[in-house]
Amino acid sequence: MGYALSRWGRWPKTVSDALTRFTFSVAIPALLFRLMMDFRALPAVDARLLIAYFGGSLLMFAVSRIVAARAFGMDGVSQTIFAMGTIFSNNVLLGIPLAKIILGDASLPSVSLVVVFNSLTLWTLVTVSVEWARHGEVSLRGFAATARSVVLNPVVSSVLLGIAFSFTGLAMPRVATDTLGLLSQAAVPMSLIVLGMGLAEYGIGEGIAPSLVLSLLKLVAAPLLVYAIARAIALPAVETQTVVMLASLPVGANVYIMARQFGALQAPVATSLVLTTALAALTTPLLLVAIS
Repeated sequence: MGYALSRWGRWPKTVSDALTRFTFSVAIPALLFRLMMDFRALPAVDARLLIAYFGGSLLMFAVSRIVAARAFGMDGVSQTIFAMGTIFSNNVLLGIPLAKIILGDASLPSVSLVVVFNSLTLWTLVTVSVEWARHGEVSLRGFAATARSVVLNPVVSSVLLGIAFSFTGLAMPRVATDTLGLLSQAAVPMSLIVLGMGLAEYGIGEGIAPSLVLSLLKLVAAPLLVYAIARAIALPAVETQTVVMLASLPVGANVYIMARQFGALQAPVATSLVLTTALAALTTPLLLVAIS
């Protein structure tokens, strides 16, 4: 529906930008805060899921850089952006609603844990990798700026504030709880609509070969690698399904932001956003069925 409204309904980009901002800054944070304010009462989450998810991501990042260098002769910066495309998933606009719909509320604490660490870990990784490729050193200022932007991210801060509130032992006034509930209900459909609107802004452009390889690594190799690590450490079923689902999701829009920021692979990344979002509608359900 979101794609149709932007592509054929000719809704202006200002509408898409406003709805995206509302979803990202209000609806999703409301959903996560409302969930995490009962953190103490939620089922315990096996924190080893971070080992499976980010261990798989780091290994995939290394493999993807080698592929980018050997197959396409990319320089260090382009290798970094290519590799980041294979591990940075659309965990917020797509991961949160799909987890709620497919895996149920029991998976949301696991998703929240990944979301909190995801931006800090992967933005730090891309910053360090690009700075090293360009200058042969890493600046403390760049790391500090990355950490600050992640902590102030509405999605991350809502999770942290919700957990903090849960340990105060205070009761939320009913009017506030009801308001958060209404906003939370809007989070899932709004996320999917603005995702479609965003896709209408991209197209299939140049660099189709690296885009196809990137998409294959993102949708197949990355989740299988995460699954292998999850099995190796005997991760429980809910956590395993959650991290595999998150790893199998399409390329996140943050990768396109990275490509623009560092001036590399903008067209191939934009193409991979469209390809992986279309293909993941098939590959993600198949993977979840296969590991069940």
